[in-house]
Amino acid sequence: MPRNLDRLLRDYIAPPPGLKPVDFGAPPGAPALFEPNSVSWRVMKNPVALVVGGFAAVILELAEPRVRTGVWEHTTFRTDPVTRIRRTGYAACVTIYGPADVARGMISGVVRAHDRVEGRTPAGAPYRANDPELLTWVHATAVYGFVEAYNRYVRDLGSDDTDRFYAEGAPAAALYGADKPPRSRAELEAIFAAMAPKLERSDILFEFFSILRTAPLLPLKALQRLMLRGAVSMTPDWARETLGLGREFSLRAGELTLLRALAAAGERFVLEEAPPAQACKRLGLPPNYLYR
Repeated sequence: MPRNLDRLLRDYIAPPPGLKPVDFGAPPGAPALFEPNSVSWRVMKNPVALVVGGFAAVILELAEPRVRTGVWEHTTFRTDPVTRIRRTGYAACVTIYGPADVARGMISGVVRAHDRVEGRTPAGAPYRANDPELLTWVHATAVYGFVEAYNRYVRDLGSDDTDRFYAEGAPAAALYGADKPPRSRAELEAIFAAMAPKLERSDILFEFFSILRTAPLLPLKALQRLMLRGAVSMTPDWARETLGLGREFSLRAGELTLLRALAAAGERFVLEEAPPAQACKRLGLPPNYLYR
């Protein structure tokens, strides 16, 4: 396995500081919230889809003023972005691959923590972290980011499997408190259309870019910047126009090929201690089950 890809995999799936490690390989036979043959298990195993999709989700989340204020004022994103991003990625792995009871317990803890988060935007609009509308938006941006990154940079799933991905995520989204999670690409587009008038450009988004360009998240800064440009490139055109993200933020000549090569490597190389492989072994499947 290429050394940098190996480092990316190990860093991104390891439990971040302050978060209780989850044993994805035990107890034997314990089901997850998602089935092993789900589209979600296939998509979320790929580190490029996970990272690029996660970046794209944050771009869209920060476009919504209430979400943006909550993230900026009530998380450690500005002071400790690496831990914040890794905690989010690890939570996604627990939700998808962890034993169902463990995943539900973690989600309940997140919901309780969000109960304490509320305030007002600089414009005076009230917000609550557990507002179902905002949770639906956060979930919609996340599932869009992951599946769109997979479709663009790994392989095209086609419309049926893309819709399956959205439908599979809806029950877990409901556990987090989202009241109307999208169950298809058409429903996702409807959510985007309804939310578009509420989105706005903000200096915070560009501060987020500056943080990602320098934070020691990935083994190479060039790789980090490549994935950020890949995230911007797959952000919907209408959102990029609203946010002021011109061509200078997009992938450069030759970078699409490079990103796809990295994503293809993530489809071939099995890291047996990673959550996807450990979850397969827990359920009596070979560790390379998702990589065939």
